[in-house]
This record gives sequence, structure tokens and C-alpha cells, in this order.
Amino acid sequence: MSRASAWAPLCLLLAAAVPLSRQQQPPERPVFSCGGILSGESGFIGSEGFPGVYPPNSKCTWKITVPEGKVVVLNFRFIDLESDNLCRYDFVDVYNGHANGQRIGRFCGTFRPGALVSSGNKMMVQMISDANTAGNGFMAMFSAAEPNERGDQYCGGRLERSSGSFKTPNWPDRDYPAGVTCVWHIVAPKNQLIEIKFEKFDVERDNYCRYDYVAVFNGGEVNDARRIGKFCGDSPPAPVVSESNELLVQFFSDLSLTADGFIGHYKFRPRKLPATTEPPVTTTVPVTAGLKPTVALCQQKCRRSGTLESNYCSSNFVLAGTVITTVPRGGSLHATVSIINIYKEGTLAVQQAGKNMSAKVIVVCKQCPLLRRGLNYIIMGQVGEDGRGRIMPNSFILMFKTKNQKLLNALKNKQC
Repeated sequence: MSRASAWAPLCLLLAAAVPLSRQQQPPERPVFSCGGILSGESGFIGSEGFPGVYPPNSKCTWKITVPEGKVVVLNFRFIDLESDNLCRYDFVDVYNGHANGQRIGRFCGTFRPGALVSSGNKMMVQMISDANTAGNGFMAMFSAAEPNERGDQYCGGRLERSSGSFKTPNWPDRDYPAGVTCVWHIVAPKNQLIEIKFEKFDVERDNYCRYDYVAVFNGGEVNDARRIGKFCGDSPPAPVVSESNELLVQFFSDLSLTADGFIGHYKFRPRKLPATTEPPVTTTVPVTAGLKPTVALCQQKCRRSGTLESNYCSSNFVLAGTVITTVPRGGSLHATVSIINIYKEGTLAVQQAGKNMSAKVIVVCKQCPLLRRGLNYIIMGQVGEDGRGRIMPNSFILMFKTKNQKLLNALKNKQC
């Protein structure tokens, strides 16, 4: 965008931003400083010196607060920052809350994103520039809105009703727009869980869901260690149930291809008491859905018994996969396994994102057997009521090698 061509729309924008009394004094212009604390029903923020070229080596932070019970809606009126596909040099970050909030989006170049909505009454905007600057910066307007009455052009927010829906902007009339980030924070009463189901789903397909995607997290923040799944493509993901009374759903679209989008539904449901499942044939220790291992159980020798063949039929699921996350919780270890091949699925909950599949497993006794992140394993085990695999001290776990595939494929066709 040339500097000359930028001035005409800038004049109109600035006129709209300035009270009438100031418009009557042409020599005066609003002065945008580096950051600030803003509150009220609406207002404007802009890069330092806007509409002049923003300074180099700067970091400016704006903290916005609207009245309690409302959410912040941010609309970029103008943006012209150094362009880079990954926004590595000069960029504007937008966050939920004033500190330690999840990032709603990062923007640069001249592409204006859609409306950005916080989940509460606070939002933080931060602009960073490096030594080489290029552009007139940005100007944006913030306003307060009711959490549940924002219209289809917005997305995201806090959902606290016992059931409801969430959908991409423009659904179902048009494709979702490029360059948006939506975050729905669903909060149930303390003694309840949250279940979400996608009725329709069409998000730009990619084997690794790198471009447009839906990510679902346990808790109230974006945290890869607590991510339940990351989804894209045109097949609705399997229903998801939270581990606690909070769930976060994040939708992201990049600046290129878009698709129909999705509509999802959520509902609160009672937290079930731990229940006992059938024990595997190879052990006398019952597999429970509870996550706290008994002392006696974890004092057993960490040693698998039998062979691939002898354990196949007695196992509820059999897979080969790569351990991609490990999170200690109490005396147990919660792991996410990216599936290389699944030979026996049973009742295991398998998440699919494009062509990638993953499953959650719990090593009931944290160090026994030992699963290390980044390594490939053959995993055999039982499944709890929550759909997650349970790995006991004597479960059959083996480092996966290519030579194992022939035997596993033969077992896959075996009648148990």
C-alpha cells in the first residue's frame, strides 16, 4: 500500500475518531502514544505517531477494560505493518485479559482481521517493532458487547448456560472469513463435566492441521499439555468430554483458504463416580477408572508377561504409536499417543484430525512401565469408561520396530 493512497481513508477514519468540537479545529489531530490504560464502553487505540510511520525497536501495550458482565470487541480500522508470512518482525498481538491470558491472534502486513472478541471484560493489545520499520501502523476501535448478543459477525466468548451452540462466523450462509481466531470458554458448575459434539464440520484440510483448525483444551486456557485434540478436514470429530468443569474451544483460520465452517453443541452432564471395568486375563489386579493408584499396585514388579500373541486377545486395544505428550498427575502419568497403526481399537477413544489419529492413555503407576516422549511403542491395554487406555505395571509394552508390523498385521486378522 503506497503512503499517498493511504491518506484518503485515514482522514475519514480520524474524523470519525475525533469529537465534533475537535473536528472544528483542523490543525489538531489525535495523538496516539505508545500504549495506555483504557476503560469505558468504547474507544480508539493506535500505534505511536499514527498515521505517521511507527518508530523502530518499540514495545507498546494497551490494556482495555469494559464494564463488568460485558466482553470486549476489537475492530481494526486500519493496519499497515511490515509484512511477513509468520509475522516475525513487526506485529500486533491481541490477548484475553490483562496478564497471562491466551493470545487471540497475531497480525501484520495490511490484512485486516475480522472482529476479535474477548471471553471477559478485559483485553490486552501489544505492538512490537524491530530495528527496520515499514508502514503507518494501525488504528482499532474497541467496544463493549453483551456476551450472548454479539451477532454472527463475531465469535468466541464465555458460555455458562447448561447447553448451547457455538459456530464459525457467517455460518451457515457463507464460508468463514480468513484471519480470525475464536475462543469459547465453557464453564459448568463445579460438580459437572462438559460434553461437546459437532453437528457439521468443514475446516480447511491439512494432514497436520497447520493452517485452519479447531483445538479443544481441558481447563480455561490454551495449553498444549492439556490439549484434547486438534481437528480439521470435513469429518466431524468424535464427541469430547472434559476432565473438569471447564473446557476451551479455539478456532483459528489463517490468511488463505477458507471453508464452510462448523456448528457445535455443548451440554453439561453429571460427573460419574469411578467405575470398575473387567480386568485383563493376564492380571489379577482390577483396572479401575479412578486415577489414584493404590500403593500395593505400584509396588508390583514392573515386568510385562507373555508375548505379543498371548496378550493380543486379552487386551482391549492394541496400537503402535509415538508418545507426543506426557503429563504427571499424582502418582500417574497421562500421555497422548500419535497413532502409527491401530490393530485393535476396542472401546478406545480415538481422536482424528485430517489423516492423523491420536489417543489418550494413563500409566496408572507413573514409572511402570516407563513411557518416554518422542519414542515409538507397541501398547496393549484395557480401556476405562472415559475412553482412555489404562496401562498397568504388567501391561504388554514394547518398543515398536518395523519388523513387528508383519506379526501385528497377522494378529489383526485373528479371531479372538
